[in-house]
Amino acid sequence: MVTQKDMDVRFAPARIISSPGFTIGGLGQRYSQQSNQSIPELWLRFAEHVGKVPGQIGGETYGLCCNPDGNGGFEYIAGVEVRSISLLPKDFRYYTLAPQRYAVFEHQGDVRKIGHTFEKIWKQWLPASGEEAADAPEFERYGADFDPDCRDAMVEIWLPLKPS
Repeated sequence: MVTQKDMDVRFAPARIISSPGFTIGGLGQRYSQQSNQSIPELWLRFAEHVGKVPGQIGGETYGLCCNPDGNGGFEYIAGVEVRSISLLPKDFRYYTLAPQRYAVFEHQGDVRKIGHTFEKIWKQWLPASGEEAADAPEFERYGADFDPDCRDAMVEIWLPLKPS
């Protein structure tokens, strides 16, 4: 059962940003709403690669939701921005994001409660915003200094929007 205390996450106003396209490369796996609680295991496997991915750009990491199957399934890639896919290890997956307009939200607090922030975005912010979600991947962006064990960590959630 979700309590009011669980729903209390700090929710800053969205920033609207136009982003150029870029490519994320990393470890990926297919999930459903029933299996997505095992995504942290994917991050544990990917953690040893951060900072060592061929062609990596910057120190940020990304959690990308893409390639939905229409039945609630999706691919999740724990990755980094890369210059090229040509040098990625064989077991890596990648996705190239097209230029896109996004609503960017900050989830401040326990990363294990990020689902509550997504719920607020989809059920509260989006219906009241006058915006429409685009049929494009959404992603989380973790700063280079992100610590998953910090109870006051900050993660950005990038929701793709239809052109205004």
